[in-house]
Amino acid sequence: MALGPRLDLRQSQSLVMTPQLQQAIKLLTLSNLEIEAFIGDALESNPLLEIGDTAPPQVEAIGGDEADLRRTTLETSPADQLIAEGRAEDDRPLDIDVTALDRDRDTGDWSADLRSAGGEDGPGIDERGEGEKSLADHLDAQLGPASKDPREAFVARHIVGLLDDAGYLPVTLREVAADLGISLAEAEAGLDLVQSLDPTGVGARSLSECLTLQAKEADRYDPCMARLLDNLDLLAKGELARLKRMCGVDDEDFADMLAELRGYDPKPGLRFGGGGGDPVTPDILVTPRADGGWDIRLNEATLPRLIVNRSYYVEMRGACDDKAARGWLSDKLADANWLVKALDQRQKTILKVAAELVKQQDGFFRHGVSQLKPLTLRAVAEAISMHESTVSRVTSNKYLSCERGTFELKYFFTSGVGAVDGEGGASAEAVKAAIKQLIDAEDPKAILSDDALVDLLKARGYDLARRTVAKYREAIGLGSSVQRRRQKALAGVR
Repeated sequence: MALGPRLDLRQSQSLVMTPQLQQAIKLLTLSNLEIEAFIGDALESNPLLEIGDTAPPQVEAIGGDEADLRRTTLETSPADQLIAEGRAEDDRPLDIDVTALDRDRDTGDWSADLRSAGGEDGPGIDERGEGEKSLADHLDAQLGPASKDPREAFVARHIVGLLDDAGYLPVTLREVAADLGISLAEAEAGLDLVQSLDPTGVGARSLSECLTLQAKEADRYDPCMARLLDNLDLLAKGELARLKRMCGVDDEDFADMLAELRGYDPKPGLRFGGGGGDPVTPDILVTPRADGGWDIRLNEATLPRLIVNRSYYVEMRGACDDKAARGWLSDKLADANWLVKALDQRQKTILKVAAELVKQQDGFFRHGVSQLKPLTLRAVAEAISMHESTVSRVTSNKYLSCERGTFELKYFFTSGVGAVDGEGGASAEAVKAAIKQLIDAEDPKAILSDDALVDLLKARGYDLARRTVAKYREAIGLGSSVQRRRQKALAGVR
């Protein structure tokens, strides 16, 4: 068969991400406050843009009994009122299948958002609405119940104020005693009180002491572990054979000791913040209606309205004598038209997603976290005929305010656990709330073990394994039965 050159015509389709489309996708991920900063930059670079009056109200309404979605009429976008001039606008919708696009040119990492919102547990409801508690606040709240001696408590509070971010005491007890004018024995008593508090290991003066406190708490501080903790420098140098001989244990026991040691926290104070978090400004406001439905609107206080100054454009157009100036002005007009349209589409998309979230989680808004249902990005995306990546972008960095507080939109996407009857399921947040309720109500003389919690939760319809209960209990900051027994015993002494 002879080979030879020839010409063929082939027709194919491709999806290209234009700079305008990249900008529109980026706008979806920004919060209202970030949009305000973005608009400020746009105003500086485009003379045809300016801030108009307060943005017209944009509301999504969900009916009461019928629970159908009704969209109120939105004011016509200023972009639709401008003269059609300059390069043609790209009318492709913002909701596109970005799986077909070059992700290197994408402006947001939506794959991580999909993983985080599709099943991983988010912060508990008790962690919302307030700043992160500092280590000093956490320890100070325990000092009252833990001490019957006001003088001892005073010394302990002074020591708490000296702790560094990791929870260590960077000064000697002699310095503490000299500063307060007390005896060394009183300073030691104050330190002992601090070291008895949660988290175990705070108040230590060295890594060895910190880990020793945790080993004693776990009831693993035997002579072999004591020798290991006294010779951490050898462990750092990798002299494992020498350490094993010093501890007098075989390979299996030594491996078990090292595994236990790795489970300890060398810097327990870092679990807590520096006290006080940044205030959160909600992007979406949800209010109940008289007929039992919900009104969902954007927060106009943080959402400036961007318009195009048409009269200024006409004036500048008349003053342009050369072709290059007219082309530059036409480009600015097209950029302004696209930006106004993209912002308007962003608002409609956010409202559409928020309305579906409220509809899916109606039980939460009416009855609380116990009625929070398992929900995924795909379920919302299919309900509103959008792509999962669009929903992921919309729910990133955005907060919803309702009667129950302010919540990140990602909060409403939560994994589920099985039900005892095998039908449906419950949200992980609902399970956490049930665990917290059971532990708060437990008798100090009959502390509930994780196995007991499993049985009580099963009676409520939650089918969980003991390790799952332990994971959820630790996630909401509740200690083991041993730790809670000690804490409640101290509280009862007061």
